[in-house]
Amino acid sequence: MNNQITFTVNGLQHSLDPIPGETLSTLLRERLRLTGTKIGCEEAECGACTVLVDGQPMMSCVYPAERAHGKTIVTIEGLAQRVHEEMKLHPLQEAFVEHGAVQCGFCIPGQIMTAYALLKRNPNPTQEDIRFALKDTLCRCAGYPSIENAILAAAQALRTGEPVQKPTHIPDSIHEHKTVGHSHLRPEAVEKVTGEAIYTDDLKFDGMLYAKAKRAMIPHGFLTRLDISKARELPGVVAVLTADDVPAEKNHGLVIFDWPVMVGIGERVRYVGDALAIVAAETQDIAEQAIALIEAEFDLQPVITNPVQARQEGVPQIHAKGNLLKHIKVRKGDMDAGFAAADVILEHTFHTPTTDHAFMEPECSIGVPLPDGRMEIYVGSQIPSQDRTQVARVMGWPEERVRVVGQLMGGGFGGKEDVMGQIHVAMLANVTQRPVKLLFDRRESLLVHPKRHATQIRVKVGAKQDGRIIAMETELYGDTGAYASLGEKVMTRATTHSAGPYVVPNVKADCYAMYTNHPPSGAFRGFGVLQSAFAVESAMDMLAETLGMDRIELRRMNALHVGSVTNTGQVLRDSVGLTECIDKVEAEMLKLEPHPFAPRVDSANPNLVRAWGFASAYKNTGLGGGAPDISGADVELYADGSFQVRSSAAELGQGLVTVMRLTVAEEMAVAPEKVSVLVMDTDLTPNGGPTTASRQTYVTGNASRYAARTLRDQITATMAEKYDVRPEQIRYENGIVHVNGHSMSYAEIYKEMTALGQQPKVRYEYEAPKTMPLGEGGDMHFAFSFGVQAAEVEVNKLTGEVRVLKVISANDVGMAVNPLGLQGQVEGGVMMGLGNCLTEEFIVENGQVVTDHLARYRVPGIMLTPEITSIIVEHPTAEGPYGAKGVGEISSIPTTPAITNAIYNAVGVRIYKTPVDQEMIARELWEREGK
Repeated sequence: MNNQITFTVNGLQHSLDPIPGETLSTLLRERLRLTGTKIGCEEAECGACTVLVDGQPMMSCVYPAERAHGKTIVTIEGLAQRVHEEMKLHPLQEAFVEHGAVQCGFCIPGQIMTAYALLKRNPNPTQEDIRFALKDTLCRCAGYPSIENAILAAAQALRTGEPVQKPTHIPDSIHEHKTVGHSHLRPEAVEKVTGEAIYTDDLKFDGMLYAKAKRAMIPHGFLTRLDISKARELPGVVAVLTADDVPAEKNHGLVIFDWPVMVGIGERVRYVGDALAIVAAETQDIAEQAIALIEAEFDLQPVITNPVQARQEGVPQIHAKGNLLKHIKVRKGDMDAGFAAADVILEHTFHTPTTDHAFMEPECSIGVPLPDGRMEIYVGSQIPSQDRTQVARVMGWPEERVRVVGQLMGGGFGGKEDVMGQIHVAMLANVTQRPVKLLFDRRESLLVHPKRHATQIRVKVGAKQDGRIIAMETELYGDTGAYASLGEKVMTRATTHSAGPYVVPNVKADCYAMYTNHPPSGAFRGFGVLQSAFAVESAMDMLAETLGMDRIELRRMNALHVGSVTNTGQVLRDSVGLTECIDKVEAEMLKLEPHPFAPRVDSANPNLVRAWGFASAYKNTGLGGGAPDISGADVELYADGSFQVRSSAAELGQGLVTVMRLTVAEEMAVAPEKVSVLVMDTDLTPNGGPTTASRQTYVTGNASRYAARTLRDQITATMAEKYDVRPEQIRYENGIVHVNGHSMSYAEIYKEMTALGQQPKVRYEYEAPKTMPLGEGGDMHFAFSFGVQAAEVEVNKLTGEVRVLKVISANDVGMAVNPLGLQGQVEGGVMMGLGNCLTEEFIVENGQVVTDHLARYRVPGIMLTPEITSIIVEHPTAEGPYGAKGVGEISSIPTTPAITNAIYNAVGVRIYKTPVDQEMIARELWEREGK
């Protein structure tokens, strides 16, 4: 009797033996090696795994493989066609590329397959049709407007037979350049829309083992007993390691080495995600069975649940040095004199919750031992060079013995900076001498990796009757969780930005970054400033109301400008476009509504009320605070006349690879297609530093630019000497080098230089302008980005439901290197800010994680997408590449207060805590009306 399941995938018939419990996604990925189908949650929540089964979109992560018998299946790999060795994209795939709908790319197969099914049944969809079809398909990069536009363009192309229309609403930079400043497509976009893009979990090595970590699952206590004997005896288990097996350094960390690789007997467990043991086995199922067999006992300790409690006297001390990670201080002027001179003083306290990055791709690491004793680590990481350092420290090896080969990342947003599985796979691979993969499922990802800091922020502001702010005092508490991660750096930015982007002569800020028994908190898009902006921008609206003045004029009159002195004493010398951002957002808003801040009742439903809100923000670019901010880049000319630029800096969907490519193309006067990019390989690329703090366009963009310029100067000098001409007589134009009447291709230049014994390759290490630590005077940061947003909301007075209808976002980015990529960053930033305001909260109760499934974390989907208007403001900074500075964070920071201020303007309910409690709004309105 034949028990095989037979089905067709992408036109090919397959007959396979069924495996009990196997899902269709596992069958496709593991047995057919169709890895374009991605796994983001394994609970039918994200939609990344969507394929078509008999024409219907199905989430293959929960679809039993046996049900595929007799079915016709189409995956992302089945849409494009190869014609004469060239890939002919389906119009949907082409439109996603052309419209910049692709960022990290991890969700894109699911988006395209869902859209494909939609267009098959409805060739002429409306925006509402698209949103309904894609409502269960999440994009954390959240370029939903670009996705919608791509689907509409593909639908038109399919109906008419005409080429896919390119976007027409994205303006070029106002600065004249040949390549940079114009919209360009991502070089890796085609791979991402066809399913050919490879992420870490898509890799397979011969003889590979599968790893799993035993987690403490208690928030605080001492490990008193650990029995791994049953796990070791389980057939198929190859290795079980504990803290006793750590070869050298016992702790890791990005700044402070306080995070144990594993907790040993007699040692302290500080949160539920602490690792007690690690297992390598022949299959994933066996590894999970082995973990379940490990027995652990604890001496439970009282749980520290918030940073205010952590600072109280007499509470347990989580670390030997206490519960205080850092007391951060800002002092400027005379606070007593400032408040004494104030005509109006307001004081309010605000709270923000812990939130999760919820990147679509869970963490995955693979350790591969080499015959020469070296170790390769394959991982999607935001700091490959730091991974190498931390692995080497724990293994007791020189760094040269470790090679980190960075892979494409399905999002990061700061959440892939800390080491997760990299050290564990190195240990297991070293012991077993076999490749080892450690893949987090979504639950483990939520339990273990660092979050956004929960905060309590008190703001006290003093102003003159004319609106001039003369004193600002803030007190912040930040929940940094069990370990330091980047908590000190994040809460420092929260503190230094806590008086807002305003000229304030007297400033005092105190921040207490405290350890608790929660999951660690670290880097997250906005880097602390998102939390403080909610507090200070809420206070600004409250001040305007108290003074009886226009809220925009209040911001404009106090706004930072060239020549201003920041709260940390830094003089702003250039690139301060805040006032222009304010003016442009106001003008755009007034076009839509002449009285934007007045409540407008819906004529058809008097329970629906609309109003606009307004907020400003700023955010430093780069590390700052005295930290050396350095990035290296190689640029090399090849024999075929093409170039390659290399750096270990990480590409996680933000568009760094495109920036590097365009920069080298600009300097060498070639088409971008003549420049390839290699990133994230610590053996083959120079150190690019961390991908964090909106720094990569500035520092690695500059490193790429100066490396290319140095190579061009080297070519110029060589050709000038050979042909006996002055350097200024040599011109570079459209891929041709003109030398005194000779027109030479770069392939010919390569021959000329190598014949002279010269290697046409340059390494350049760019160091950003020097900064100073907080409190030591001088410049704490080398650049700032500025952003202003206005949001229109609709509030239902009966239910408290809040809908964001429109967002206008103006961002001073210095110079728009790639306007198409910038559009995606703005859309994604606004959507992440919207989620932060309305839907997202990572819930922990008494140290136990409640939000342990994606279904319990409300990532905003396409149905919540407002109409987003992006306005590019360009005030170039002298040092940035062509004047550019960061945009990745600033686009999300003003969103929350713009929305909460709009809620107040609509219905008079002030929001002091996020996410917005819509039941609280309804309850307060009912109580106000005496119902």
